[in-house]
Amino acid sequence: MFLKDAQIGQTYVVEDIRLPFQLERRLEALGMTKETPVSVLNRKGKGILIIKLRGTRFALGYNITRNIKVREGTPDE
Repeated sequence: MFLKDAQIGQTYVVEDIRLPFQLERRLEALGMTKETPVSVLNRKGKGILIIKLRGTRFALGYNITRNIKVREGTPDE
């Protein structure tokens, strides 16, 4: 599944990121790498999410969330 389909209050694990090189590297610099747990805090419209990543809140737009493949995980992963 993709991050755009994630539900509020759930935790997911990043499996793959398919974005332009510079954007993918920027997300990696912020801590979003493969096997990283991501918690969904809120949804703002179509695919726009507020997530918690390594203790920091981020807002991601639809063009980003539709290109991040995730699987369901547990909060302690």
